[in-house]
Amino acid sequence: MVNPTAESRYRDNLQGEVDSGALYRTLSEVEANPQLSKIFARLAAIEDAHAEFWRGKLAKAGVVVPALQPSRRTRLLTWLARRMGISFILPTINVLEQADVGSYDNQPEAVAGRLPAAERSHARIVQTIVEQATGSAGLSGSALANLEGRHRAMGGNALRAAVLGANDGLVSNLSLVMGIAGAMADRHTILLTGAAGLIAGACSMAMGEWLSVNSSRELYQRQIATESEELTQSPDEEREELVLIYQAKGLEEAEARELAGRMMANRDTALDTLVREELGIDPKSLGGSAWAAAGTSFGLFTLGAIFPILPYFLFDGARALVGSLTASGAALCGIGAGTALFTGRGFLFSACRQLFIGLAAAGVTYGIGRLVGVSLG
Repeated sequence: MVNPTAESRYRDNLQGEVDSGALYRTLSEVEANPQLSKIFARLAAIEDAHAEFWRGKLAKAGVVVPALQPSRRTRLLTWLARRMGISFILPTINVLEQADVGSYDNQPEAVAGRLPAAERSHARIVQTIVEQATGSAGLSGSALANLEGRHRAMGGNALRAAVLGANDGLVSNLSLVMGIAGAMADRHTILLTGAAGLIAGACSMAMGEWLSVNSSRELYQRQIATESEELTQSPDEEREELVLIYQAKGLEEAEARELAGRMMANRDTALDTLVREELGIDPKSLGGSAWAAAGTSFGLFTLGAIFPILPYFLFDGARALVGSLTASGAALCGIGAGTALFTGRGFLFSACRQLFIGLAAAGVTYGIGRLVGVSLG
């Protein structure tokens, strides 16, 4: 007999596979493109096999499970697919697949049955289909990443990171300096506070970036090791996953099988291809260097944070305050104009918006500093 907790988990897994199978079958029936229809049908068959896996686990434990019906959410999605078209619900299905991609990783029965690999493959295939729907069909992994569309090309590049990194340093240190200036502190106190804010903020940003990139690299390395093990244990299944991915990219089944066969002929090439196509990871870069990212983050934050304190090296009193606001305002306008390069908005609008937001934050902290300074005085 299985314990109640495991039985409940088996039932939940079974229901999830029944839902997925029903949904993919509906997509197969509704999809007009015969190639995609076949892919959805094969995904449905795999989900049905997974359902039988959990049904077998329950039966082995002496639990009789009646025929299950799709859940209400699945019935609603299938209803929408039939009436609104597949493109209407594909993004939702993609989100659900990405959310469930690790659901089997900590279940020993599922790991023994190699279900986690299948779930990751399904998530990647659905994501590829969604990308195809945006007009990127037929592109290779690297070309897909580079040429997917204007909105993606402008959304996550180095220019964006540089502009936003400098903005973080500028706005945070400007607000800090104005708060201390509002408290009527002397020049040396403001300089010391601004320099401390610059160093502390830059170090914090650098450490955060290092942790983020290094954690991603470790996760990628673990995923690549898992993929290598799966390639060794079940090469035929990995070949079928490649076939589905290439079909989702727009190749005919025969072409997809031929290409997948060529990729699988050499183990190193096969692993490199699977990692790129199935996991979406570049095994050569693994997201870049953590130390380079940390150094860049430190430098960009420092570049922005230096503007509010520069005038205090040269002037004192009101002249230093006006100089700090002037230098920071000019930098805010430059950063706003920089954001226009990847948002598509007008340069003047972006510069004025950034200037208003930055000076508003500085005004708030100056007012608070003024109140606190008067109170303490």
